[in-house]
Amino acid sequence: MLAVRLHDDGLKVEEIDTPSPGPGEVLVRVHAAAITRDELEWPVDRLPAIPSYELPGVVVGSGDEVYALTPFDRDGVAAEYAVVPAGVLAPKPLRLSHVEAAALPMGGLTAWQALFVHGRLARGERVLVTGAASGGVGHIAVQLARHAGATVVDSGPVDLVFDTRGGGVPAGERVVTIAEEMPGAIYFIVEPDREQLLELRTTRGRRRASRGGRLGLSAHEGTGGVRASRVPREAWQGRARGWH
Repeated sequence: MLAVRLHDDGLKVEEIDTPSPGPGEVLVRVHAAAITRDELEWPVDRLPAIPSYELPGVVVGSGDEVYALTPFDRDGVAAEYAVVPAGVLAPKPLRLSHVEAAALPMGGLTAWQALFVHGRLARGERVLVTGAASGGVGHIAVQLARHAGATVVDSGPVDLVFDTRGGGVPAGERVVTIAEEMPGAIYFIVEPDREQLLELRTTRGRRRASRGGRLGLSAHEGTGGVRASRVPREAWQGRARGWH
């Protein structure tokens, strides 16, 4: 199979053996793969490595269309096939293409976990999201917060601050950040979670049914820092690369 692999001297498209799933794993035919800011700096202790941890595709054997954020401690999914733990896979949103679905797991799960797991956001609270206008995580967080009955503000007293960019962070009763560790704030790294992906999928459906809207998608913040020039144009096009 073809795979994009990171080496000391950059990214290369290579022919490698198709992996075989072990216990609790499935083989997925990858239809698109997404990359996020600084990702090429993560696996430097285990090169060569396959990047990308956001997956939409089809399970070999069953034909189920799925999507997931895959674990960071193993090869990613920028390949024709990927072995994935079955427990992290969720049904792909029906109204999203595979390329669109590739843009959702990292940003969507990060926003969900920041607001509801670490931030404990409740209906009626005021929340401020830094980077809401320009970041892939921030704009999803705004939509999720509003859907949950919170009020999204850009100033004034707030119950929760969700910081996506670092630097000067506004004060709040609770502060959650993904940018950098800082005193008085909860810093976290997003984790794969099938149940939360199901919630994101359901949230999209509720938004469309009640308001005629959809959970919007955009590229992740800072994607321009990816060294795409090291990959042949036909192998990596922008942020999400469709194999088909």
